[in-house]
Amino acid sequence: MIACSLTLLSLSAFAQDDMLSLLDSVGTKKKSERTIATFKGSKIIIVQTTETVKKGTMDFNIAHNFGNIGIQSNGGVHTLYGLDNIADVRIGFDFGITNDLTIGVGRSKQKELIDGFVKFRLLNQTIDNHIPLSLAIYCDLAYNPQSATVFYNGVDLTSFTKKDLHRFSYISQLIIARKFNWRFSMELLPTYHHRNFVLGNINPENGSVETNDMFSIGSGVRLKLTNRFAIIADYYYLFSKYREKNTATPFFPPLGLGFEIDTGGHIFHLTFTNCAGIIENNYIPNTTDNWLKGSYKFGFNISRVFNLGGKRHKK
Repeated sequence: MIACSLTLLSLSAFAQDDMLSLLDSVGTKKKSERTIATFKGSKIIIVQTTETVKKGTMDFNIAHNFGNIGIQSNGGVHTLYGLDNIADVRIGFDFGITNDLTIGVGRSKQKELIDGFVKFRLLNQTIDNHIPLSLAIYCDLAYNPQSATVFYNGVDLTSFTKKDLHRFSYISQLIIARKFNWRFSMELLPTYHHRNFVLGNINPENGSVETNDMFSIGSGVRLKLTNRFAIIADYYYLFSKYREKNTATPFFPPLGLGFEIDTGGHIFHLTFTNCAGIIENNYIPNTTDNWLKGSYKFGFNISRVFNLGGKRHKK
């Protein structure tokens, strides 16, 4: 998290000084107009986007992941295809400090995770492609307050020193996005994840040991079919030997598919994912559900934006 903070400070200075100088270098010409609505929210399905909350506003949001839909994964008609069960719920508050800086806090049902994040948009793509990409940095810190017997499950606590620092985990991401035209947007998210405490489990197939650090790369796309309807999808590839063909604990890449409906006043995302958890600190290392066995879950978000009294500016 310290590295993330230093990166934020250095990149912020670069974005605010050098990039403004770059834009000013075009002389007396009018500054390029920013591209808007690369994506229609702070997340596509499971991955973050470069979108931020407007200055002086608060986004109150509730995210839901229900239970598995497929019969092979305890779904089917008797659980109303997963709607009787809730895999995870997160209640969050996101605040727009500036048009390019958002901070937020939230609490998730799964693992009782409490998290805080910062997202800073370094660059915004322009319509004339003077700046061809949007860039943002996202950092999240999560704390697990579960009881010691649950958090340290599998550890002999009689000879182990418990520490509060064990309960923290961190995510750092660079989000690279481009809106190619009014129909199609795409992004990539190089990601670093660190957990202060992991069990030293071993993959019986290749002898790899679970590690505190993990690298992954996320991706996401949005394809508009009409002005009101779009297909959305996102995915993470994990660079983890421990998770390759692990027969003791099978892991699967996080994958989300869904539909976006624009009613003119609200945006609805109807989504399906194999992730049980909602925040990256949870689902990136812990996705054990397989799409091919019906282990995908219906989910949706409810969001309401409040003006906190500050002057609102257009992006």
